[in-house]
Amino acid sequence: MQHFRLSILISLICLGIATYWGYTHGGVTAAASALGIAMILAILEISLSFDNAVVNASVLKNWDAFWQTLFLTVGIIIAVFGMRLVFPLVIVAVAADLGLAEVWNLAIDNPKEFSTHLINHHAEVAAFGGVFLLLVFLNFLLDDEKEMHWLGNVEAKIASFGRISSIPVLIALGVVVGSVSLVEASQQYAVLLSGVWGIIVYVGVDFISSLLEKEEATDVNVGAVVKTGGIGGFLYLEVLDASFSFDGVIGAFAITSDVVIIMLGLAIGALFVRSMTVYLVRQGTLEEYVYLEHGAHYAIGILALIMFASMKFHIPEIFTGLIGVAFIVASFWSSLKHKRLEHTR
Repeated sequence: MQHFRLSILISLICLGIATYWGYTHGGVTAAASALGIAMILAILEISLSFDNAVVNASVLKNWDAFWQTLFLTVGIIIAVFGMRLVFPLVIVAVAADLGLAEVWNLAIDNPKEFSTHLINHHAEVAAFGGVFLLLVFLNFLLDDEKEMHWLGNVEAKIASFGRISSIPVLIALGVVVGSVSLVEASQQYAVLLSGVWGIIVYVGVDFISSLLEKEEATDVNVGAVVKTGGIGGFLYLEVLDASFSFDGVIGAFAITSDVVIIMLGLAIGALFVRSMTVYLVRQGTLEEYVYLEHGAHYAIGILALIMFASMKFHIPEIFTGLIGVAFIVASFWSSLKHKRLEHTR
């Protein structure tokens, strides 16, 4: 419970602020509504991001104390204020050709117009975040040095293709090009450009990691380098967290157009994701339950495909959250079975 004390305290403060914000805009009824919506958004964010916590823990567990602390302090500030508040403002500022101060006033004074601007650019955001998450999944799946295989020989056979380092990028490019057909002609260039930028950012973090860690650029991949800690690994986890938050931020506007309530609700979720990350690292959960990391990466792969599909089809956020939880539960069950088999030998 000690890992969650600070998150619980800050969450209560956020819920108090949400209640007060609602009260000042409509009395007791609005206060109760604001409190309920903030709690729903927090639960939604946690369900969508539990696999994010597992993947974060799988990377952080091998970092030294300095980089762990930096990610769990500075990183949470970036996650809460950068991605849950500033990011939506930047999107609307670029789309509407306005300054950030003007966009903030728009979000406060005319939240419906603000949310319309943001939702209109969902496809581009989904392309960027979706392709980054897809590359995270593909580089895990196509890791020929991986010793544990959740799906047995099938997964081992697929992983063997990882000897060709360019395959993940090739598949990602194919998915981005294919996704262009899901949007209207007027959006196709923007979606293609966003997807390509997602790939560039992923490969760029790989390059920075290899450069700063002084590894040979010919055989370095993100999955290997970030586990040593350092600025490259920090950037990788921050972009990964951003990619997870994209869908949650835009999806939140389907529930409410109040940017303050959205920030408070999603901030609570982000805090608990960080607390879960700390818990998993400190308790050594991933070493004990060996397939949890697999389940989280498969959930990431599904989330990436859902983000691409959402360019054309409405996919309920509850479905996205539940399917991620389902993979985590299935991998946890498989880990228990593996643990029992190991004890009987």
